[in-house]
Amino acid sequence: MLSHVVAVTAATAIVPGVSAPAPDPVCAQPAYRCPDLVMEEPYDLRPQKRGKRTVLRAANSIYSLGRGPLKLYGWRIGKTTMRARQIIYTANGSVTRSTNGGRIVWKAIPGQGHYWKFEDAARFELWTVGENRRRVRVGPKVVYCFRDLRRTHPSRRSPRDRVNPACSQDGSRQRVTLGTSVGWADIYPATYHEQWIDVTGLRGCFALWHIADPYNHLIESDESNNAARTIVRLPWRGRVGRC
Repeated sequence: MLSHVVAVTAATAIVPGVSAPAPDPVCAQPAYRCPDLVMEEPYDLRPQKRGKRTVLRAANSIYSLGRGPLKLYGWRIGKTTMRARQIIYTANGSVTRSTNGGRIVWKAIPGQGHYWKFEDAARFELWTVGENRRRVRVGPKVVYCFRDLRRTHPSRRSPRDRVNPACSQDGSRQRVTLGTSVGWADIYPATYHEQWIDVTGLRGCFALWHIADPYNHLIESDESNNAARTIVRLPWRGRVGRC
């Protein structure tokens, strides 16, 4: 772990210069059980050399904490692409589907094979800190499974057992369903494929942001908790830095 992480904000932080979009009006209606994705601040940071480049790896967790689960239904529109439509549950158990749910793509993971995963589920960004903040780097990680990996926030709305399994690895599938139940999380360790951002040549203090649903494809009850950050000093020299 990088011991030079010197500050962590709450997961309700907003990316500099970006206003959180207003929640969809349907979520204000008691009859609808909208999901709420909450991004945990980046953790388990560690540097890695990639040839002549240096990257900063970080673990990542997206919690599902709304009144209802995140649920996506996809159907094939191309060789490696599905169109996604979000499913919103109502209090009486019926469902309604949103008109814009983004895309599900056939993603290769080295050493594991291919999976059907949701595109633009999250983004890693590195920003300067202080006045005149600006974005300096963007990481490659954009696709996520959306699954029930770990029950992190038990409640009466949270199922005790997994409802949403790992993403399908069947390339012949014409339809798939992805999702994360209330109280469960989709979690990726720092060592996972593309869990990094290039920090080559950077010096000083920076904010490493993890942002869920950066293009607002998904309907949520709260859009203000989709981003969280950790402040780091670069380059890493094996000691605690100060910002």
